[in-house]
Amino acid sequence: MNNPVVKALSAAGIIMFLYSCSAKKITSDYYYQHQPVLEEMEQSYKKLYAQKPFTLAFTDKEFRTVSLEIITDTLSYIYDFGVHEPRLNDTLRKYNMNVEGVNHLVNLMVGIRCTWIDNFDYYVDEQRRTLILISIKPVALRPILSYKKYYILTFFSQPQHFDAQGRLLDKRRLRRLRKINGEVFQRINDKVCYTISGQFR
Repeated sequence: MNNPVVKALSAAGIIMFLYSCSAKKITSDYYYQHQPVLEEMEQSYKKLYAQKPFTLAFTDKEFRTVSLEIITDTLSYIYDFGVHEPRLNDTLRKYNMNVEGVNHLVNLMVGIRCTWIDNFDYYVDEQRRTLILISIKPVALRPILSYKKYYILTFFSQPQHFDAQGRLLDKRRLRRLRKINGEVFQRINDKVCYTISGQFR
């Protein structure tokens, strides 16, 4: 163990192990602490999205500015508003969206520091399925983890398959990792996974 290269590799391995353990603990703690709100957000967003496809994202650290992306058959329209700005409601009415429902979702997101919520399509055996992506910024982030800022949770409608290390698989028999937006996800429970990314979406 006198070789400096071996020592450096050993130290790097220990740091990555601690990083992985800390990340899982922070994410699991966050999920179970806010589970009722997260589940309400998931179900509310599903219903609202079925009426009119859209995404919500906060673009500032103080959670005062919300970005609304409205998705149509031909174009996507992106608007930025103050959280309680009247123009937000005016725009929601213009697109025949559920004003009360979207505002409630915005308030839930602010309450638990959720930076982004979106719908994501994926395929299993050529069958289209959907999941909900929720990006969060837990207050418990430590300096060692700060180079990757965003924790992303995935909410599946059906139980998923995982390998022995808790990584999300495409199919149980294939043992092939499923990547979402290029990221590998880890298990929290049968339907909820997480990853850490340098981008919130």
